[in-house]
Amino acid sequence: MTRRDVLASLASLAAAVPARAASRPSGPIVDSHVHLFSPDQKKFPFAPNATYKPAPAALEDYIRFAPEARIDHAVIVHPEPYQDDYRYLEYCFAHEPSKGFFKGTCLFDPIAKATPDRIAALVGNNPGRIVALRIHETRKPGSPALWSGPIKDRDLRAPEMKATWRRCHQLGMAIQMHFLPYYAPEILDLTQQFPDMPVILDHLGRGGEGTPAEFANVLKLAKLPRVYMKFANISSSSKEKYPFADAKPLVRRAYDAFGPDRMLWGYFGHDATGAGGGFSMAAFDKDAALFETMFDFAKEADREKIRGGNALKLYRWV
Repeated sequence: MTRRDVLASLASLAAAVPARAASRPSGPIVDSHVHLFSPDQKKFPFAPNATYKPAPAALEDYIRFAPEARIDHAVIVHPEPYQDDYRYLEYCFAHEPSKGFFKGTCLFDPIAKATPDRIAALVGNNPGRIVALRIHETRKPGSPALWSGPIKDRDLRAPEMKATWRRCHQLGMAIQMHFLPYYAPEILDLTQQFPDMPVILDHLGRGGEGTPAEFANVLKLAKLPRVYMKFANISSSSKEKYPFADAKPLVRRAYDAFGPDRMLWGYFGHDATGAGGGFSMAAFDKDAALFETMFDFAKEADREKIRGGNALKLYRWV
């Protein structure tokens, strides 16, 4: 190798290091939306009525990935395959990389009469850990609500639903809504009855899966001061491939409606190829670059809030 070759290699390395470092955004980083799945189906089986059966994304793999990505904390969003079995969530709490690193959401049938007491029991068994109840409303618009079967698509207008929200409010929890924009008016009706309880809207309200009028209804939820919008899984708000350019106007409208203090970032570093056990720095770098592209209009101090500052406060890490 000639001296010129050596200098060229050093120059290339020097150029690569800042680019790599730039993928570690400034300020706190909180993953507000991580799904973890054990590879041990005997010890931690999926529910018989699981809505899907994902590839493993194990706690041990996430523990290796998180320090490299400089993730400060994470919210384990209890996923549908486990339904209301919390053995793996509690395993993750017991084996977290540092004390208090994880918090989690729960999934219960929100119209079952036993649910309020079951939520209270789970919260009592895991003090300071269970931060939200996640509710899924993703059935085809206009189709009837489900009253049994997998925990999803229950009637938001049922009195039992309101009773479940009331108990979550009493327990100091949030409601986390995963929904199609069509259901925004029903969510607004419930949220107005609990105006000081945090309500978190997943995946940019899946804005690309509704009409413009329906997304406008999603943005009306911003008028309530305790409603938060999550920037996550942006592909569900796009009809294009990465970098999902058609979703950027929706991101800007959400930012203008909710402001930098009521937006969260989540679901990054997940590797759909399965490389790295379900998480990889290549996926994180791609997601971090997407974040910067989507929020290039915002001040750096406001981007820091969305990357993690808001989540630290909302989920009471600070």
